[in-house]
Amino acid sequence: MPHVIALGEALIDFVSLEKGVTLEQSPGFEKAAGGAPANVAAGVAIMGTSAGFVGKVGDDFCGRFIKEVLFDAGVDLTNFVLDPGHHTQLAFVTVLADGSPDFTFYVPEAADTQLGIGDLNAEYIASADIFHFGSISLINEPIRLATFRAIEIAADAGCLISYDPNLRPPLWPDLETARREITAAIELCDVMKLSENELQFITGESDLATGAAQILAKGPELVAVTVGAEGCYYMNGQTQGMLKGFTVPVEETTGCGDAFVAGMLVKLFELMKDGREPGDLEDEELIPALSFANAAGALTATGKGAIPSLPPRDEVEEFLRDRLPEYFGEEDPD
Repeated sequence: MPHVIALGEALIDFVSLEKGVTLEQSPGFEKAAGGAPANVAAGVAIMGTSAGFVGKVGDDFCGRFIKEVLFDAGVDLTNFVLDPGHHTQLAFVTVLADGSPDFTFYVPEAADTQLGIGDLNAEYIASADIFHFGSISLINEPIRLATFRAIEIAADAGCLISYDPNLRPPLWPDLETARREITAAIELCDVMKLSENELQFITGESDLATGAAQILAKGPELVAVTVGAEGCYYMNGQTQGMLKGFTVPVEETTGCGDAFVAGMLVKLFELMKDGREPGDLEDEELIPALSFANAAGALTATGKGAIPSLPPRDEVEEFLRDRLPEYFGEEDPD
């Protein structure tokens, strides 16, 4: 059984062939498998830790393409469903001139929203060490109830619960509903990763420490806030701090946050095997783990599309050896 199981949406990202333009201005798009939880599962598997994905896509050429991509990444798909009655979700993506991604979603009542409680294998979910979910699966039924049931199963089995809100306003009926539902799920998780913008959206705070403290007070043991190329801020019950990011030539940023989550979960799993829980970790454990996650996110930005750009572990470690030799206890040759 996989050590890490992610549940939620899998979709097709159609990524603009040209950067710095709006979707209307794009001359064309390139197809790539995506969806945040699917990206996380793929990233974990590509980085060498066993991973499974629980989700539903259409039994169409897009869904079959996603299945092939996840299979090739090494993701366990025994609980991956091809639904002949609904189409796979499509997202059109461009990177605007300021470097931020712009999304639009195309398929109403897409297959991913149709995952129900009856599709869940409780034994499979309970067998994991880490269970990961996002907020997109909290928008529509029946996947909303299925997500809560899966979290309950995982929590009762002692799994570490990981949550990435991955805010996508066009998918929510309104922003107040999004804020309420995303916030309500925080108490269900042990580890939460969110972006700087998501932190401000949820807490109303622009100060990272103040906002992270609000999140931590709602129940998680560890909060990690990504700040793009600037790196990440972290806080748990023992320590807090800011980790500098890495400068890389950016091709496209879709999936960078998911790569960060995947890298973080891989490292947390390794620490868990030594009996270390996220809320007990000190700087000497958190800094290497989150540096690995930062590097995974940075490398993903150098490629186009999420899953095709996710780096294997040896590439992440080679990157760290070059950019951060102290990660391995080595002196900087310069």
